[in-house]
Amino acid sequence: MDFAFSPEEEAFRAQVAAFLEKEVPREYREKRITFFDMSAQSDWIQVHRSMAEKMGEKGWLSMHWPEKYGGRGVSPFYRLILREELARYHSPGYDSIGCGIVAPALLLKGSEVQKKRHLPGIASGKSMWCETLSEPNHGSDLAAIEVFAREEADCFVVNGQKIWTTNGHFADWNALIVRTDREASPNYRGLTFFLVDMKTPGITVNPVINMAGHHEFNEVFFEDVSIPKENIVGGLNKGFYVVMSLLDYERTTDTVYAIAATYLRDLEEYACDNDLLNPVLENRFAQFKAECEVARLLHYRCAWMQSQGMVPNHESAMSKMFSFELHQRISDFGMEVAGPYSQLTEESALAPMFGRISSCYLRSFAYSLEQGTSEIDRDVIAQRGLGLPRLR
Repeated sequence: MDFAFSPEEEAFRAQVAAFLEKEVPREYREKRITFFDMSAQSDWIQVHRSMAEKMGEKGWLSMHWPEKYGGRGVSPFYRLILREELARYHSPGYDSIGCGIVAPALLLKGSEVQKKRHLPGIASGKSMWCETLSEPNHGSDLAAIEVFAREEADCFVVNGQKIWTTNGHFADWNALIVRTDREASPNYRGLTFFLVDMKTPGITVNPVINMAGHHEFNEVFFEDVSIPKENIVGGLNKGFYVVMSLLDYERTTDTVYAIAATYLRDLEEYACDNDLLNPVLENRFAQFKAECEVARLLHYRCAWMQSQGMVPNHESAMSKMFSFELHQRISDFGMEVAGPYSQLTEESALAPMFGRISSCYLRSFAYSLEQGTSEIDRDVIAQRGLGLPRLR
């Protein structure tokens, strides 16, 4: 594995940086807004869509796709470079669900009709996506989900509730997994994966406000929602296999190591500007920088595997778990660096970094839950990576 960037890749990084230098709203950079904190901004959705369309016009959101589907057939490292620069410039605009999850799933499992229908919208940045997987009683155990789709002549009719739906309040389309066979044994063989227009009658989206007071998540209710059969991805009762491939990509779509490293850099700058550094804090900063480098290399390994046509499995679980838990530790460290001032929110003129420290800390509690819990990641690593037996 050679992680050195080619001259062409370095040139692309410079091109992205120049673009972001010009296009990212100054307020986002001044406030040092993190990827997980952008929903706190009143204009976030508008800026997110605008930046997505600008990058879509340049072909950056899909450049690693096959040329047959509008991409340039370049290495996935181009996507990685784009995400690293977006983190460094505190910029929204990358639809992690549409570009990072749904598009790879369609390229792997979708029909030609579905690819032609949905990939152009994702590539242009004009079509935003959400995914409805978890349910109030079934988070990590997706095989046990209960939301049911009843088959009719030319469609399926869905009833039930999903929860923790990121961006569901403004998404155009939805990647939905539901039960279509209640008698299937084992139960994962009774699931089907659908593509759903969020404007379909019968869909209700209610906000779930997180601990930091931001609207990022939602609960979604389906009441007699009719979905055409041609919207099934991967085949009837084969949705579990689509989701498993989807999750391998989901765990590598967000460059959390770069987000954590950017936040650590901003914390260090704040500490230096306010004469807060001492030997103990300097040692902690050095330790976290080393861990960010480890997280970066774990993520690069996954990108390299994808560039070779492989699908990282336990490798993606390792990358996701280490990066997200590292970001949790750095978020906790931020509270230590700023001391009592770390508790101040952005409403206070005395709040360091415009209140981002307390906001990032409160948001970080979800890092070990989303995209598959750390417990699930450890199971994947143990069973598929180390070959250990199942204990449950």
